[in-house]
Amino acid sequence: MVLGGTGVLGGAMVRGLTQAGAKIALVGRSPEKLQALADEVGGHAYPCDPSDKASLDACASAAAEGGIDILVSAIGGNQAKATLMPDASPFGLDADALRQVFDLNLFAGAILPILSFGAHMAEGSVITVTSISADLPLSRVGGYGAAKAGVSNFTRWAAVELGRRSEGRVRVNSLQPGFFITDQNRALLTDIATGEPTERGRSILAHTPSGRFGDPQDLVGALIFLASDASRFVTGTVLTVDGGFGAWWGI
Repeated sequence: MVLGGTGVLGGAMVRGLTQAGAKIALVGRSPEKLQALADEVGGHAYPCDPSDKASLDACASAAAEGGIDILVSAIGGNQAKATLMPDASPFGLDADALRQVFDLNLFAGAILPILSFGAHMAEGSVITVTSISADLPLSRVGGYGAAKAGVSNFTRWAAVELGRRSEGRVRVNSLQPGFFITDQNRALLTDIATGEPTERGRSILAHTPSGRFGDPQDLVGALIFLASDASRFVTGTVLTVDGGFGAWWGI
């Protein structure tokens, strides 16, 4: 089961899992996008509202007939009104927008999928997607970072609770990307007209030992590791894929 598979990073994950031999079931809001991707990878589409538990429960019950042994939730994102502009006061941030960021990343992105789909898993691997901003508070995106920190924490909690109840047969881990160009952050990190990094983008690259932004394919190996028996004794872990950004303080 993959939630958020029609995004840039989620799409790479879906194709990577398919190439590794997984049979894919896609969950999300857009029936057209889901079906197009399902047709591409030979999978199944289950349109539903990931922010609504009743909707997710119905999807989970339908999908569970074929068995669920891998659950990947790549749902996430930020909102413009929840992002602090360089010359703005943090006290002017839109509280409703911040709540929506928490709802999208923490509830739709981690809590609800685990509650709905995890209930049908007797064994296997659950993988959430957090962010480097969960560990390293970044300027301008405090709400997003706090929401992703919640994802990391809930992932560890779920690893304990699901692991103990399944005698270790259900594992829960999180994949933590660094800076990858997506549709949402493209204008923040690159100049749309030229494709060159913005000032913020240049600062990120200067503090990334690998010297580049991540490519979506860079996540696939880590994802396959967490999804497969290669990580059968790994649970409650956040696996970082960031080109070394989190290891360097710039000195």
